[in-house]
Amino acid sequence: MNECETKMRARLAVFEPVQLEIVDESHKHAGHAGARDGGGHYVVRIVSAQFAGKNTVARHRMIYYAMGELMKREIHALTIQALAPDEL
Repeated sequence: MNECETKMRARLAVFEPVQLEIVDESHKHAGHAGARDGGGHYVVRIVSAQFAGKNTVARHRMIYYAMGELMKREIHALTIQALAPDEL
């Protein structure tokens, strides 16, 4: 696990996830403008009761808000799958 993934996990802990996966896909984007600037490409799959009753846009906004300044430099692209426990 790299430093950015560790930071992401710490920030996503606020959702008290029952399941959390972070996959670094940066190697698939070598040479891409964001990769050259140091930003990684990540896939996040998170399951949390806090997403219950919220639509996809609201869930993604919650995740982006939690990521904060990481989205400015450390994360160039973020693919999100955010689910409530009853959606598994």
